[in-house]
Amino acid sequence: MAQRFLTLADVTEELNISAGAVYQLVRSGELPAIQVGGRGQWRVEVAELEAYIQRLYSETRSRIDAGDLGR
Repeated sequence: MAQRFLTLADVTEELNISAGAVYQLVRSGELPAIQVGGRGQWRVEVAELEAYIQRLYSETRSRIDAGDLGR
């Protein structure tokens, strides 16, 4: 059975960004996540992470097409 949910540490590793950056993405709602368990640990559904990545690809393509490569 394929894994459905990732921890924020898993997402950090997958995107190769800091834990703080992942937490901010989740807290802002940019990367949908849920809190589970008595301690309210965050989990990100694999499908939501993939959708987030695809949105970033689309946004990047649009910026490139518009000549807005920014730094």
